[in-house]
Amino acid sequence: MIISIGCDHIVTDLKNHIIEYLEAKGHKIIDNGTYDHIRTHYPIYGKKTADKVASGEADLGIVICGTGVGITTSAAKVKGIRAALVRDITTAKYAKEELNANIIGVGGRICGVGLIENIIDEFLESKYKENFENDKIIEKIDQIVEDDSQVGDEEFFAEFIEKWENGYYPKK
Repeated sequence: MIISIGCDHIVTDLKNHIIEYLEAKGHKIIDNGTYDHIRTHYPIYGKKTADKVASGEADLGIVICGTGVGITTSAAKVKGIRAALVRDITTAKYAKEELNANIIGVGGRICGVGLIENIIDEFLESKYKENFENDKIIEKIDQIVEDDSQVGDEEFFAEFIEKWENGYYPKK
């Protein structure tokens, strides 16, 4: 698998460790930087990483910053990207199986190295559960980025709200 990875200056050492970890498992890595500890801005590397996934040059992506929030948000702004901030294994599995996330973001100062490795493993091993409902909601989510005509549209998710109110979605 080809994995695009990027980080900010705060977690460069962690990114380098994750690259070695993934290469040892046989993955090809596209390292988008940063490559040192000189102050920089996470949106640069979130976008670079997401661009490789959106273009098809990489299969999946991983973005890392101190909390994971900023770089994941930046990656998610790229058309064709479904990025999920992940801080546990269950969320990594859900992000892939239900939302078909193609990038995960993690916080290098929030999660330990062992947990991050486990999160990445789960994300890479999980498979999207393709079905009508998942496909339809993902299509709607993707439309948010692709078509700004929905801005201010109170009815944008009306069909899903109606299903929820009528008990279509089981409460777990």
